[in-house]
Amino acid sequence: MNKISDVTFPGSETSFLDKLTRQGRSSNTVKNYKTDLQCFNKYLQEHGNGLGLSKFTKNEITGYGHFLDKKYSSDNSKRRRIQTLRMFFDYLVEEGIYPDNPVRSLPSSPKFLDIPRPTPFIDIKTLWEYLLKEETSEDDMIKLLAIRNQIVLLLIFSSGLKVSEISKLKKSAIITTEQKNASRIMISSGKRDPYSIPIANVFNLVLKKYLPLLEEMKKRAGLEFDEILFNANPYQILSGGLSPRGLEIVFEEFRKKLILNLTPKSLRQSCIFKWIHQRKKDSLIREWMGVSPSYSLKLYRDHSSSHPYNEEFLEEMYLHFDRKKS
Repeated sequence: MNKISDVTFPGSETSFLDKLTRQGRSSNTVKNYKTDLQCFNKYLQEHGNGLGLSKFTKNEITGYGHFLDKKYSSDNSKRRRIQTLRMFFDYLVEEGIYPDNPVRSLPSSPKFLDIPRPTPFIDIKTLWEYLLKEETSEDDMIKLLAIRNQIVLLLIFSSGLKVSEISKLKKSAIITTEQKNASRIMISSGKRDPYSIPIANVFNLVLKKYLPLLEEMKKRAGLEFDEILFNANPYQILSGGLSPRGLEIVFEEFRKKLILNLTPKSLRQSCIFKWIHQRKKDSLIREWMGVSPSYSLKLYRDHSSSHPYNEEFLEEMYLHFDRKKS
């Protein structure tokens, strides 16, 4: 175990960020954490503490809080930097580099949520129609990619999953049943007890087409994996799973090609509005979102009348395209 006096901030920072990357955090998220830690670096430099951690105490933490108060007018900016530093010191404690987390004594600024900006309903329909048409391709890889992307759209819009949850989702996490409105996705984050989220009925229909074709293409590529998604080039599957950044790139390509106002985040916000219109209880919505019981849905409820969403159109359009093919 390294002695605290032998540890410098740059080395610890690099290993912390590397761990986040290995955990599947997107490159943009890791970049934000790095920026937050650079702010902390600057504070240490300006207050004569160098980059060493050996002399860092609760007094410096309190001073850092005052430093943030003067530097940032946005409470959310201050809050994010404190949260990042808290995570960093949790990491140091886990690695035996530091005895305890002094940031726990520093209160976070209150969080002010931005007004939700969900994907326009027409853009969701446009993407769904595009993916259904792509599925009719005679090229097996184009067809498989289209169905994979149908799966992705359903996991986000119907079940509200984040890209970090979808990235390594295993087939065993999908609980399907022929009973109407009974299929679910099991989420095991490691930070809380596992919980399940319902998914649209059409998911079963998509999955029945997807899994046999996926198995066939896996055999062609000489691969075996348990993830429901995969990474591929236009010719073959490369690996199981699809990184959060890879999922973001998929949506970037849709935005450019179809001129859509759509991101994984905005699509997930559409799902939250859909749950509200389905009259789901706030406690259930918070559970499915993976947030604390104190998380406020007020902004969503205040704007719900402007964003009426449903998921029935997904099955209607799917069955319509199926009839046209037969």
